Amino acid sequence: MAFPAARRKSFKVRRSPRKAISKSSAFDVKLFLDSAGVGRKVVKFRSKDIVFSQGEPAKNVIYIQEGSVKLSVVNETGKEAVVAILGPGDFLGEGCIAGQSTSMATATAVASVSVLIIDKNEMIRALHGEHEFSDRFISFMLARNIRIEEDLVDQLFNSSEKRLARTLLLLARYGKEDKLQRVLPKVSQEMLAEMVGTTRSRVNFFMNKFRKLGFIKYNGGLQIDNSLLSVVLHE
Repeated sequence: MAFPAARRKSFKVRRSPRKAISKSSAFDVKLFLDSAGVGRKVVKFRSKDIVFSQGEPAKNVIYIQEGSVKLSVVNETGKEAVVAILGPGDFLGEGCIAGQSTSMATATAVASVSVLIIDKNEMIRALHGEHEFSDRFISFMLARNIRIEEDLVDQLFNSSEKRLARTLLLLARYGKEDKLQRVLPKVSQEMLAEMVGTTRSRVNFFMNKFRKLGFIKYNGGLQIDNSLLSVVLHE
């Protein structure tokens, strides 16, 4: 006796809601850099606190959330040179992901500062896995290289007056419209002299000159006017 062929039934395979959520979630660069998480922590430092020291093991990349950090190097005779002042949005300590075993400079808080300390392995994971984050980091590194080249040209060819004006504009985040600081963090004339490569008396002379010309003001802190750019551009 023959039996009728069984009808095939089609079933819809329902996707796991958990997988759907993870697939649709996007990496948020701002959230990553603004908050603590796996392999990263937010730390606050007071003025003159040491973030890390020259010669210490290099194990972390640091992202500045708020405030300013001074990078300085000391030679064998004990002479200190300020090589950079970094602010919000800048990275430091990035040499560790390129195989640098010890820190080449000392990072000191210029004023109260909040930083995100990112473990080396977490930084490498984020750079490899998150394209938006790696694009942002590469942009920062390219800008840093351009800045180093400009600093070298400035040191070789420009007068100490021009170098001081450029340093003040950089501290004021000139050219970064969303990050322009009208009032600078507390920076001593000694520190400015180290950054410019001149004496404190020369810095004092030019600062008084800039004030008389209206390029800078002392009003609850050092205020920089964009007109200071004319000193840099003047032949």
